[in-house]
Amino acid sequence: MDQILKGEVALVTGSGRGLGHAVVSRLAEWGAHVAVHDISQEAPAEFGEAKNLDEVAARLTRFGVRTVGVTGDIGNPEAIVELVKRTEAALGPISILANVAGGDIAAKGGKPNPNENLFVAWEDVQAIFNRNLFGTMLCCRAVVPGMLERKRGAVINIGSGDAHTGHVNSGAYAVAKAAIVHYTRTLANQCREHNVRVNAVSPGATVTARFKATRTVDPKFLDESTPLLRFGKPEEVADAIAFLASPLSAHISGQVIRVDGGLQSWPG
Repeated sequence: MDQILKGEVALVTGSGRGLGHAVVSRLAEWGAHVAVHDISQEAPAEFGEAKNLDEVAARLTRFGVRTVGVTGDIGNPEAIVELVKRTEAALGPISILANVAGGDIAAKGGKPNPNENLFVAWEDVQAIFNRNLFGTMLCCRAVVPGMLERKRGAVINIGSGDAHTGHVNSGAYAVAKAAIVHYTRTLANQCREHNVRVNAVSPGATVTARFKATRTVDPKFLDESTPLLRFGKPEEVADAIAFLASPLSAHISGQVIRVDGGLQSWPG
């Protein structure tokens, strides 16, 4: 896959840490110039993954690509417009958009408590929708019109295993992710005649630094000697996203790929 994305420009939201960092690293490894994004310069330090966003961006230059660090709250339309401008001023027109930023995170941080469908605090519901669905939509609204004009581009949105099943807990998060999955399909239909592809990836439980710091994990699900009966690795999700960003998926649009070790085997 060396240099299969050479000359492409990728914006990956939430890529200062966790899953987003695995994605932006893979795209850079495959030759894309990359914008590394997080909500602030200091965000990558929250779980000890890097000192700051600029350090993350600088690390990726080892792949021989250009990088830039950009900050902004993806729930803020003005911030999105500004970070897209900064990205394109530094790297050129965006041809790959990966909307990775998200999470089941309360308005004041951490998981909502309570987190049941009927009792989760409304401010937490709003924060979850801003961080997931609305952030994804705003990023698409800022980037995709340029792709339509240029008649080329790939968008990858992030759903979740929770998007495809009913949950008592994390209901707001599940609904936001289900909406992202369907938004992906509707946007793909709109973009089809313009040669812009839109797909989604729905990860299962994936072992990031945040995951390890905020959950009690049964060690048997970390055992890589059982390739499917375990939690996923960020790099495995990143591979699926990089595939959908690349010419290898040139005739694929409007689809959702689950990366969950086969945990969910039903359609929808």
